[in-house]
Amino acid sequence: MRLCAPREQLLPVLQQVIGVVERRQTLPILGHLLFDAGEMLLTVTTTDLEVELQASAELPAEVAGRLTLPARKLLDIVRSLPEGAQVELSRDGGQAQLRSRRSRFSLSPLAAEDFPALEEIEFDSQVRLPSSALHELLTRTHFAMAQQDVRYYLNGLLLETSARGLTAVATDGHRLALCDLPVAAAEAFGSQVIVPRKGVQELLRLLGGNHQEVVVQLASNHLRVAAPWLRFTCRLIDGRFPDYARVIPPESEQPVVADRLLLRDALARAAILSNEKYRGVRLRIAPGQLAVLAQNPENEAAEEELEVDYQGAEVEMGFNVSYLLDALGAIGGDLVHLSLFDASTSCLISDADDKRCRYVVMPMRL
Repeated sequence: MRLCAPREQLLPVLQQVIGVVERRQTLPILGHLLFDAGEMLLTVTTTDLEVELQASAELPAEVAGRLTLPARKLLDIVRSLPEGAQVELSRDGGQAQLRSRRSRFSLSPLAAEDFPALEEIEFDSQVRLPSSALHELLTRTHFAMAQQDVRYYLNGLLLETSARGLTAVATDGHRLALCDLPVAAAEAFGSQVIVPRKGVQELLRLLGGNHQEVVVQLASNHLRVAAPWLRFTCRLIDGRFPDYARVIPPESEQPVVADRLLLRDALARAAILSNEKYRGVRLRIAPGQLAVLAQNPENEAAEEELEVDYQGAEVEMGFNVSYLLDALGAIGGDLVHLSLFDASTSCLISDADDKRCRYVVMPMRL
């Protein structure tokens, strides 16, 4: 294989796939990138056996072929080259050579035929949508995923296809984030898959800033997101996601309507003096007014008051302030609805003008 490419064209391809490469691998080959150079197209593949990512660029090879190269060393070298440099990659005997101007590097490849390849996958359904819409869907829900929970099915994000489009749901057992995306109907309805945390994080990184159409394909064990510039595939979490619809409280007939930014800022200030371990604050709600109260073991206290649109009965509830702030940060509108009933019922938070995304936060005793 011999390939000559401008640094500015090769570097973005390497940066796209590097996130999949773990710093510590169980197999040496997993620390390498697979270069597949053709007459018109270069494809770079990386995998950790759970996630596979392919990025492509129109970089014709002088001599077609396949070659593996150590991922992070190659990225560091190409990144450190001066702007406008031409990068030549080739294989000479048992070593791979990288040349650019007066720089020469010799790298140790591994056998390309030993690079792991996913088996053929038959997908059950697919949805087409703008990459920016998928990025927004994941952004508005991913923060509620559990981290290293023994209930392994919570350490990921549920994607569900239905007649209303694509739905994303995440929960850690104490809060829940749900968002619907109305898109063109899938080939088959009713598919439910749980995407692992690493897969969600990689998609957030890859899709940010792009506006081209992507195809989301679902199978029983795999998710694939295909776009003109990349193909992302990951294994799914094998488990049954909880029936999330059962834990979503109804919308209150008399919700608290508050300015989102004012409420977020009040919560953030009160959180400074909350208990560092439990992060609890109390919400005291009365007609026309909402108070945020916090106290810590050092007997320090904070109280914030703001005007709200509310005409219901007085109620006081405790919540983890971080969960409330995460939900308010994911909402884009100016006004939010808080449906609160009593101290033992979860709070439902949503945009006052857009009900596609809803957030449930369980109360806590303080």
